[in-house]
Amino acid sequence: MPRYAAIDIGSNSVRMMAADVERGRQFNVLAEDRQVTRLGESVFRNGGIDKPSLDLLCSVLERMVAAYRPLGVLATRAVATAAVRDASNSEEFLDRTNEVLGQPVEVISGQEEARLIHLGVETRWPHPQERILIVDVGGGSAEIIEADHGILQVAFSRPLGAVRLQSVFLGNDPPDPADLRRMQDYIEEKLAPALRRIGRNGFIRAIGTSASASAIVCAANRIPRQRRPEADRRKASQAQIRRLYKELSAMPLAKRRGVVGIGPRRAEIIVPGAAVLNAVMEHFGISQLAYCSAGVRDGVIRDLADRGVGAERVRLDNEQRRLVEQFARRFGVDLKHARKVAIFSRDLFQTLQPWHKLDPEQGRLLEAAAYLRDVGHAVNDMSHHKHSQYIVANSDLAGFTDQERQEVAMLCRYHRKAMPAARHGDFLTLAEQRQRLVLLLAPILRIADALDRSRDQRVELAVPELQGNNLAITLESDSDVSLEQWAVERAAPQFRQVYQKGLTVAAVKRK
Repeated sequence: MPRYAAIDIGSNSVRMMAADVERGRQFNVLAEDRQVTRLGESVFRNGGIDKPSLDLLCSVLERMVAAYRPLGVLATRAVATAAVRDASNSEEFLDRTNEVLGQPVEVISGQEEARLIHLGVETRWPHPQERILIVDVGGGSAEIIEADHGILQVAFSRPLGAVRLQSVFLGNDPPDPADLRRMQDYIEEKLAPALRRIGRNGFIRAIGTSASASAIVCAANRIPRQRRPEADRRKASQAQIRRLYKELSAMPLAKRRGVVGIGPRRAEIIVPGAAVLNAVMEHFGISQLAYCSAGVRDGVIRDLADRGVGAERVRLDNEQRRLVEQFARRFGVDLKHARKVAIFSRDLFQTLQPWHKLDPEQGRLLEAAAYLRDVGHAVNDMSHHKHSQYIVANSDLAGFTDQERQEVAMLCRYHRKAMPAARHGDFLTLAEQRQRLVLLLAPILRIADALDRSRDQRVELAVPELQGNNLAITLESDSDVSLEQWAVERAAPQFRQVYQKGLTVAAVKRK
């Protein structure tokens, strides 16, 4: 179960999400954070990001990094949108954020932003058979997206963000009617190309994302701001949105802050946000707008998972794998069996990451041990695990440091029979941190080996899942895998002893 983090640096706020991504399922969100920074306010007025906004952003990013870094994510992608695209001092922004995050922030195009929004919506609320329209009114831009049968057809990114429009057009409180008319004319002008390309009607559903849509749907349904999650998939009609826009436009800020569903900071920019949503509803002939809580961050995580980003960190690279297989072949190792055990080891290592909290790179040592644990059979079948340790520890195996080779050798030693004990001198020579590494990986290797106990690759797929304090392994196969099931149950006591968690195993027919 790969784990990723996403950071979306928008023109109004910055959002972070870290999540596990299960096969064919929605995310298991581990950490989330959001902070209004108004990065775009100075950009849209003066052309550059001012120092207070950048200082605030960097302090927020430090907090977010502290939240997701201990989770051991495989990869993080940080993206910035309209405000940074337009900022005259974007290089300064990139230098400072890179220092905080330890990696570059990607300044993405409007088209990439739209792609990620669509991917996020399809993850949270799939529409595999329908034609839908998605509108995302952010701080600096608005994305208008047509999708059909789950596939993005066309997308427009227009300079219609709520912070941008507020900064450019609305300087009075409440807004001046003449300023509102100029803003509305501008909105219509910018929406015209999207309307000509996409056309009116024919949508099974129109979906609004981002905080402007959330606030309007909450206000229409009288959902208090603190209960905002309840707004997901709730609707607001065209008449409700038109009425809200008219009422909010006539209110001073203090009164807008009292409207149910609209927070105090959102009240500052809700008028232009409502204006864009109202214009989209009218121009595209939409009778109802449903809110979806997905956003760019969801799309980023889905994209990372779909591309398998970071998976290489837990695997041997091609050269290492070639050298390990070459070494194993010299000692007569059954490579079909070894490869199967290596696959099971990787899957278990990734699934158990929330419990062992090891660096992803340490999964490579486990995979190497899966290939090499049986080399000792070339010396003697009796105590072959000890012979394997000696051979690996004293080999000239390329592609690994001396320390890594010793750790792989130790895993070969403990893939069967006794677990590490005080009487084992070689184990005690390892530093405490390395002892912990061997102790945590050895039960994984034992279970992976057990999953191909017959050496006939009967288990076609082993699906490990964390269910509370229990590791549940489901064996999928068309064959009888009772031997493998028994072998896993035999390995379970060592796993329970080390992890202080449960382990269950079940077999099902492959679909």
